[in-house]
Amino acid sequence: MEQRPLAEAAGVGKYYGPTTALHDTNLTVVAGESHALVGRNGAGKSTLVSLLTGLQAPDAGEIRFDGESAPALADRDAWRTKVSCVYQKPTVVPELTVAENLFINRQPTGRARSINWRRMRADAAELLDAWDVHVDPDARTGDLTMEDRQLVEVARALSFGARFIILDEPTAQLDNREIDRLFARMRSLQEAGVTFLFISHHLQEVYEVCQTVTVLRDARWIITAPVAELPRPALVEAMAGDSAAAQTAVGGARTAVPEDTPVRLTVRALAGEGFDATGLAIRRGEVLGLAGSSGSGKIQFAETLAGMHRPASGDAELDGDPVPFGDVRAALDAGVGCVPRDRHHQGLVAGMTIGDNTTMTAMDRLGRYGFVRADRRRSMARALIDRLDIRTEGPDQLVSDLSGGNAQKVVMARALARDPRLLVLINPTAGVDVKSKESLLARIDTAREDGTAVLVVSDELEDLRRCDRVLVFFHGRITAEHPAGWHDHELIASIEGVDRV
Repeated sequence: MEQRPLAEAAGVGKYYGPTTALHDTNLTVVAGESHALVGRNGAGKSTLVSLLTGLQAPDAGEIRFDGESAPALADRDAWRTKVSCVYQKPTVVPELTVAENLFINRQPTGRARSINWRRMRADAAELLDAWDVHVDPDARTGDLTMEDRQLVEVARALSFGARFIILDEPTAQLDNREIDRLFARMRSLQEAGVTFLFISHHLQEVYEVCQTVTVLRDARWIITAPVAELPRPALVEAMAGDSAAAQTAVGGARTAVPEDTPVRLTVRALAGEGFDATGLAIRRGEVLGLAGSSGSGKIQFAETLAGMHRPASGDAELDGDPVPFGDVRAALDAGVGCVPRDRHHQGLVAGMTIGDNTTMTAMDRLGRYGFVRADRRRSMARALIDRLDIRTEGPDQLVSDLSGGNAQKVVMARALARDPRLLVLINPTAGVDVKSKESLLARIDTAREDGTAVLVVSDELEDLRRCDRVLVFFHGRITAEHPAGWHDHELIASIEGVDRV
């Protein structure tokens, strides 16, 4: 007997002006299964989730539940009975108890419409017991493990009547034992009639817990197949593209950094939040790439080297001098330049000019005794504007007036203003146009020629092609190394944790 679809996306599309976020995409999730949704960053997964949860309406196609059209966007109560999403970052309120989170905005009331606390705790205990979630209703939610917080969110979703749960990167912040327990709970809930859409960058998890997989690539549907009938190399090829096997990095023809080149950065057993016991070395003039999924630990590691975090253990040296941790100003003084991952919140001061933004890390070079000479500031700003080819009216223009590409060039200019010995670039071309991207990546080649050690952390394969080698982070550890000349499918297989041997 043919199983009935519980949730369907039929030919859906979403467009933002000339940008295609999703085009003619199909998804059919059968009741009682765990259905994987996979694809590289930018493939369209998040857009599809926003359509399936009623956060946005499709510009083309239709969303259906149990064969019927989805509720109107404004009818949030109806949506809650159809579907719920448990995101990578929990949406529970940490200061409230489990019971309060389960019944937030719908607490049972007694006389004078006051909250009936005893009944709420009893209802919470009954709900948790019904779905076999072993959590104390009176526990402060912020004190729970990440795994238990996710299960509380699942229980809350089920209490509305929804039996279709989207799990968005649920294992990103869990250790191996917690992942095993989560998967055991998923299987148990499936047997009780719950259906999951499972989104993960770790493909071995797809084979462990899912029955069907759908692949998106470049905002389009590529394939839907039973997991048992799709070999892992074929799944990687579907994500990377048919021509992946023929794609070779630009760096393949580049002369490798000689082994006798002095080491500029040495990292020994560095461990912190999101990564564990990491060691590496970067030579002068070498560009090292870090790849991995969003929860792999690569960004936290890079931010630690840039002075944003203090590690739990380990150390690093730059030309033999200790790298200061937990102090961005000290890291700058030590010779570390950084392009942070979010230019809007970490990289720019919107109310200041381009000149101010580009030179703020080098104020000590613009005057003496704490005074800044306007002529020196303007001269340095103009030199940086020319160096990065920033399209602007001049140093006095507000940085908030710039396009995304030119704004990112300002962030890069500021990182280069002190002639750093180590340049840390985190998603350096995110959200910029093609021409700006090429200009920004060209700065990597210039830094290499100057003898700078460059660390490129990126989700974009094009960014990593400029690297002499790429290290892959997986669950907080370096698990693979790819020299220049790697193929897309090889790197993607390492990022997704798939053994292609």
